[in-house]
Amino acid sequence: SSGINAEWPLRPGVQNDTGCDIVTGTRYRTGGGVYGWDITRKLISCTANYLTQIMLWPGCSDVTGSFRLYKKEVLETLIDSCISKGYVFQMEMMVRAKQHGFSVQEVPITFVDRIYGESKISSKEVIGFWMGLLKLFATT
Repeated sequence: SSGINAEWPLRPGVQNDTGCDIVTGTRYRTGGGVYGWDITRKLISCTANYLTQIMLWPGCSDVTGSFRLYKKEVLETLIDSCISKGYVFQMEMMVRAKQHGFSVQEVPITFVDRIYGESKISSKEVIGFWMGLLKLFATT
């Protein structure tokens, strides 16, 4: 299965330590990274994050990652305001968090690819992400 480095920065209690509404792991800051991805997957992820930064200014560097801690009331608010499904949902959560003025703290993570099985990312998911990005750009 997929995972992150052994020194897990999103441990219980880190949210209290930071005082932030959301603590999110990032592969795209100093100290973060990925291990075991092929060039195609790296390109898809980097391009998705880069275009999101340009178009939506989400307030975090890794909108496609899913290692996050949310305060309960923040999560409830965001779920109520999000309409996307699939990988776009993760991006929309961070865009909506910025709109609501929630505080976000990033911590570097090293993402280690799964040992067994294959990535769930299909061309349908990639197209869905781009369509969701354009929809959020047009509506936010």
